[in-house]
Amino acid sequence: MGQSKGRVTIPTDLDVIPQTLEIMERWGADALRDCDGTDFPKELREVDAKIYSTYYTTRKDNQWAAANPEEIQQMYVMTPFYTATEAVLRVHLMKGLYPDMLKPNSRDDIKRWWEVMDRTTGCPVAAEDWQYDESAGEVIISALPFHDYTVSFLAYIMWDPVHMYNAVTNDWKEVEHQITFDVRQPKTHRYTMERLRRFIQEHPYVNVLRFTTFFHQFTLIFDELAREKYVDWYGYSASVSPYILEQFEKEAGYRFRPEFIIDQGYYNNQYRIPSKEFQDFQAFQRREVAKIVREMVEITHEYGKEAMMFLGDHWIGTEPFMEEFASMGLDAVVGSVGNGSTLRLISDIKGVKYTEGRLLPYFFPDTFHEKGDPVKEAKINWVTARRAILRSPIDRIGYGGYLKLALEFPDFVNYVESVCQEFRTLYDNIHGCVPYCIKRVAVLNCWGKMRAWGCHMVHHAIYFKENYFYSGVIEALSGAPFDVTFISFQDILENQEILKEMDVLINVGDADTAHTGGPWWDNPVIAEAVKRFVHEGGGIIGIGEPSGHQANGRFIQLANVFGVEKETGFTLGYDKYNWDCSRHFITEDSAGAIDFGDNQKNMYALENTQVLSETGKRVNLAVHEFGRGRAVYVSGLPYSFENSRLLHRAIMWSAHAEESLHSWFSSNYNVEVHAYVENGKYCVVNNTYEPQETTVYRGDGSSFELKLKENEIIWYEI
Repeated sequence: MGQSKGRVTIPTDLDVIPQTLEIMERWGADALRDCDGTDFPKELREVDAKIYSTYYTTRKDNQWAAANPEEIQQMYVMTPFYTATEAVLRVHLMKGLYPDMLKPNSRDDIKRWWEVMDRTTGCPVAAEDWQYDESAGEVIISALPFHDYTVSFLAYIMWDPVHMYNAVTNDWKEVEHQITFDVRQPKTHRYTMERLRRFIQEHPYVNVLRFTTFFHQFTLIFDELAREKYVDWYGYSASVSPYILEQFEKEAGYRFRPEFIIDQGYYNNQYRIPSKEFQDFQAFQRREVAKIVREMVEITHEYGKEAMMFLGDHWIGTEPFMEEFASMGLDAVVGSVGNGSTLRLISDIKGVKYTEGRLLPYFFPDTFHEKGDPVKEAKINWVTARRAILRSPIDRIGYGGYLKLALEFPDFVNYVESVCQEFRTLYDNIHGCVPYCIKRVAVLNCWGKMRAWGCHMVHHAIYFKENYFYSGVIEALSGAPFDVTFISFQDILENQEILKEMDVLINVGDADTAHTGGPWWDNPVIAEAVKRFVHEGGGIIGIGEPSGHQANGRFIQLANVFGVEKETGFTLGYDKYNWDCSRHFITEDSAGAIDFGDNQKNMYALENTQVLSETGKRVNLAVHEFGRGRAVYVSGLPYSFENSRLLHRAIMWSAHAEESLHSWFSSNYNVEVHAYVENGKYCVVNNTYEPQETTVYRGDGSSFELKLKENEIIWYEI
């Protein structure tokens, strides 16, 4: 207890050597790191701390990339839709793309690896019916008038997307564009292993190689104005090349099509229900990436260094919750902590010695400028991360960017000092202990554990008005006192007994997306298993359009379970009378209007359904009993402390556990109680920056009154 040093990593640079030593002392840092665009100072190589070196496996060696252009990394890109008005259509490949980033690959057989699609028919255009005019950068199509066409093509990545992002964000002038080379290909593979050995030998002072990351960048494309055009933090479209795809074909036993990646231009983002071919490709990539990562880790260990993976940038193929991950032999994982969900993305990883979270704000000029407020951003980041840390702690925290920018904000430096000390106290109290969990909750979608804690995440922890009322559910769960798992429809199909391990299922999202299942509900095995689970006493919570898929006279396929249905026009002729609202156990802590977000779904209640909230003849919240089980419907649930409490109560009610509510519980939803029975401790935490009063309930139901200062956390012995 009261440890004054350790578990903190800070960045350094050539121009902040004495300041680095000062911050190390104040923040209790025991590790130093370099950052993109910086060098590690010679004067700090003998410092009493671990030294991390950022290591780029796919860039920062333009000499090699330029000498081996055929082994530059590639990605699949689709053009915009073009409507033919005549029998010939010319499609310019690079329209809407940043010209310095991508270069069409015409070196390999374009008739084999490119694909022209008639989007009106959904069929590929025969290879003999299109040609490529390389001088004009155009594909010439023999077209059917008034049909829509797209071209899917391979392009070399001539400017690494992350390096480009950093250059644009920091306004780097006349910077050399770092080219991304392909470690998977034989010649570059051999060179990469030699290059890794040489780097370690030339940097004997480095203790930890922070691989950033390994081989394939998540999908990130920029437009002509160097703005982000398309981003998918989970995207696999930049993990392709003819060499890789030929290997895949041999293993899969069928011919690869660009459409397996392009997916009508959606690039298989995580909202799309994944096809078998895409899942086959992902599994192939995970296996092949794991082999080469293992090779690099073994070299790192051979020299007595630790291998740390950054969960971001070129992380595709290293899915941390899948079986292949443990085979890599990594020592650690570090990732950016944008909120509680992204904290759990890191802290729940198994198979490494330690995990580290890079807290925000990043020391970049987009936050650290004259009118910036880095303290505000840091406070928000810490409060949201702390909820999740109290459920599943990371082992270390750290910061990234340019330290000299942070030093210009003394209040920020002071605040981070308090965060570092508080984190060490948290860690001392809860490390190695499973926190008290009231019930077992499973989030059901098409991805299961592969997207654990990343559900509804488009770009790492970035807000989207179109999904904040869904991602808020995952955020609430990240700091809630439940044992949360993520299961897929395939998991149920292969083992229906898995549902017996759960108390409550949650299905959240829009209809016909990977998050709610779409046509999976046409499978009677799935429908029967879920209905049986609820009917025999299980709980289920649906948010948005749970089980939404138009089929067999229903839109909500579990309408008779949830007791609600969506009006799509097909049932306008049926009169609807169930609109009266009543109070309920679930809403007892909701003092005013509940925030359901911008997510009216035209839901109406069926008979014997209890409506708890409606707006303009649209149901927002309802409960329904199905056999011995209970179902809760919510139209949307943005993250807030009040809504976290509503979800908490919904889980307790659906699990028939109302009587257990007042166990390690706070009467004030701005305050939470976390118990660590194994360690004989519990804490009460104020999640706001205002003083709070509450009644605290211990595990035996006894209680006491408590006043807390802003953001205060108080520890007690059980």
